Amino acid sequence: MKKSHELKEGQKAPAFALRDDTGKEVKLADFKGRKVVLYFYPKDDTSGCTRQACELNDGLAEIQKDGAVVIGVSPDAVETHQKFKTKYKLKFSLLSDESKSVLGKYGVWKEKSMYGRKYMGVERTTLILDQSGRISKIFRKVKVEGHCDSVRKALREL
Repeated sequence: MKKSHELKEGQKAPAFALRDDTGKEVKLADFKGRKVVLYFYPKDDTSGCTRQACELNDGLAEIQKDGAVVIGVSPDAVETHQKFKTKYKLKFSLLSDESKSVLGKYGVWKEKSMYGRKYMGVERTTLILDQSGRISKIFRKVKVEGHCDSVRKALREL
């Protein structure tokens, strides 16, 4: 796998095509002309990731009023995404990046450390993309609580 890139606000978001929770291929280009909340998270059905997904799901109607679509990306398999989405009645797409190629392109596949043990994993990150596919805001090392409010504020400023 290639080394992670460090993306910057104002640059074009890297193109990708990944399978969603139904197995259908989804391309970033499918959302041209719309604002996109693209969030990368470590793992389905874990406490922080579940809270984050549920908070975004609860705020989805407001996010949509702000003219945006929400897309979650993790290295979990399509089947795992299906179970997670069904269990929590999530109303947005979850994309599977088992190869971690998109995670690398977006600079979120990083060395992490827990209890002194180093390992590779997803750094919880959210990007707000404008209608032309440019990155207007990057939230790195996202703290879950209140994150949806920060996302909505960024969308309104677009």
